[in-house]
Amino acid sequence: MIDLHCHVLPGVDDGPVTDDEAIALARAAAQDGTRVLVATPHRSPRWPTEPDVVAAAVDRLSLLLQEAEVPLELRTGAEIALEEAARLDDGTLAALALGGGPHLLLECPHGPAGDVLERTVAELMERGHEILLAHPERCPAFQDRPARLRELVAAGARCCVTAGALAGRFGAGSQWFSLELLRDGLVHAVASDAHAPTGRPPGLRAGLDAAAERLPALAGQRRWLTTDVPAAILAGDVVPPRPG
Repeated sequence: MIDLHCHVLPGVDDGPVTDDEAIALARAAAQDGTRVLVATPHRSPRWPTEPDVVAAAVDRLSLLLQEAEVPLELRTGAEIALEEAARLDDGTLAALALGGGPHLLLECPHGPAGDVLERTVAELMERGHEILLAHPERCPAFQDRPARLRELVAAGARCCVTAGALAGRFGAGSQWFSLELLRDGLVHAVASDAHAPTGRPPGLRAGLDAAAERLPALAGQRRWLTTDVPAAILAGDVVPPRPG
């Protein structure tokens, strides 16, 4: 599997503090079946992580994982806050894109959001960036008005839900909304948004298993959500059609 959203870099944001914690998180992901992990530290007013910091941290952690015999490939990226995405230049945004491809992982607001959300997404796409919306199932703006998310997807944005939400780790509301998004064909990828080996662990399989209990048809989309689409996003290829 390919995990497009993980806070695995030590000492960069609210992810692991130490090297050992980062290695433990990466090992848990590998044991769960992940083979490619995109390091997506926050780029926000609180954590103004620069692209060169991400690149250096990925190189360093990759060496540590090799020494620890953790079979995992790390790629660069970032989870970009809405206000940061609106003000950053195209070069910086490209350097923070997922795996060096055209997709920006845009953090869905955790609080109320006016039309600045739609306006920012539209402006970014007009500038040539592709948009992958992170954890829309936990965004009050979409929970209150699901039509807003539908309109963004219709305009070309893509959605990445969190495996933990599918398993109920963020409460019943986020769990049921994430299942509704899957049922309605609005989800293009499932990622971990992991921050630690425990508490906020990887757990892609557990999330997908929990979702499949309620949505049996999901069984035919597991590879599409965790391998086919993520691979296309990293490569900048056309996203393959959703399995029937």
